[in-house]
Amino acid sequence: MRVGRSRVELVAGVVLLLMACAKESSKSEKQEEPTPQGGTAGTEGGAQAQGGTDPAGAAGGEVVIWADDKRAAVLSDFATKFASSGGFNLKVQAVSKDLQTNFVTASQAGKGPDVVVGAHDWIGNLVQNGAIEPVQLTDEQKGAFNPLAIKGVTFNGQIYAVPYAVENLALIRNTELAADAPKTMEELVAAGKKLKSEKKATEILALQVGNNGDAYHIYPLYASGGGYLFGVGANGDYDPKDLGVAKPEAIEAFAKIGKLGEKGAGALKRSIGPENAITVFTGKKSAFLISGPWAITDIKKAGLKYDISPIPGFEGGKPAKPFVGVQAFYVAAKGKNKALAQELVSNHLTQPDLAVALFKAEPRPPALTAALEQVKAEDPDLEKFLSAGESGDILPAIPAMAAVWDPFGKASAAVVGGANPKTTVAAAAKAIADQIK
Repeated sequence: MRVGRSRVELVAGVVLLLMACAKESSKSEKQEEPTPQGGTAGTEGGAQAQGGTDPAGAAGGEVVIWADDKRAAVLSDFATKFASSGGFNLKVQAVSKDLQTNFVTASQAGKGPDVVVGAHDWIGNLVQNGAIEPVQLTDEQKGAFNPLAIKGVTFNGQIYAVPYAVENLALIRNTELAADAPKTMEELVAAGKKLKSEKKATEILALQVGNNGDAYHIYPLYASGGGYLFGVGANGDYDPKDLGVAKPEAIEAFAKIGKLGEKGAGALKRSIGPENAITVFTGKKSAFLISGPWAITDIKKAGLKYDISPIPGFEGGKPAKPFVGVQAFYVAAKGKNKALAQELVSNHLTQPDLAVALFKAEPRPPALTAALEQVKAEDPDLEKFLSAGESGDILPAIPAMAAVWDPFGKASAAVVGGANPKTTVAAAAKAIADQIK
């Protein structure tokens, strides 16, 4: 999924302090005792907060947070600037790779953190592995968030994380090359082809596919083509028994995607992947990019004039529905100081100033309404991304989703390359169903 902010002040009695970038490690995600990593080098430590009382009655305790590099840096700065008396240490550790896998492995070994920062679609896997526990939010606290964000972190009727940002894909276009937003994918392809014929661009569209495909980025087109991943039960939860990839609609959707591929219109290419999709756009090789708010920093650095609009669907098809993801704080079920972790997550990491700081580090729209109101006046892109996600689908957080990513992604790449949609989708559906069983 993926979606910095500056803060006003933490409530007196909170405690934040100090980041620790862990030392570079060559350990793989399958190691028995993974350690946090922090890029090429770093130090690790924590400082004792002075004075005050421990809100959870565990003075002298230590709370450890694991996050990726960007979020760890923000949390560290926040801790250093705004830490108050609390009576315990806070360590923020950067884990550069495979954060979810390392967290599960460390949790099972009893060596994990107290709090971990990650995407909401981890929930099913983390609950299944007994790695997280529900968080305690009052009705008033829940009402302070974007309802979609609360929905995203709710699993089996319980809230398992505190959201801080939402994110989704949108169509970003270079307005010097394409003044108007295309209403359909066919209109986009026609405009892209015209720019190529005029030698103003070399690619019709920058959408990451890569050799192994990308289920997240291709999903809006799959949905517009009539496909779905999982049906929805009466309670509103995704139903793993209703696998949409096994249905005829999936074949029809992949057939439409194939027509955009290398043996069709040439709008989708395996040569455009996660490593170069944004640079294709910032290098003015394409007027159109399908990406998320994380792309905006590079686009601004490139000095491009741009606009953001919903992803266009196929003519006569359904709307193109991007996945809506949520970034959140989890409480580790096997953390050494769960009472303090619950206090920290529910009462201190829910503050608008932290959400604003996280936004400023990476411009994903804040899930906290007060933080969103604070930053959207200075960033008109926020409303445009949120508008593009209004018709989106919450990214499934059920454990069965883990079985989808690889087969679905590889199937999409194969079809983009010219493979037969019917046989390719059938093979992917079988692979997914076999894993779910």
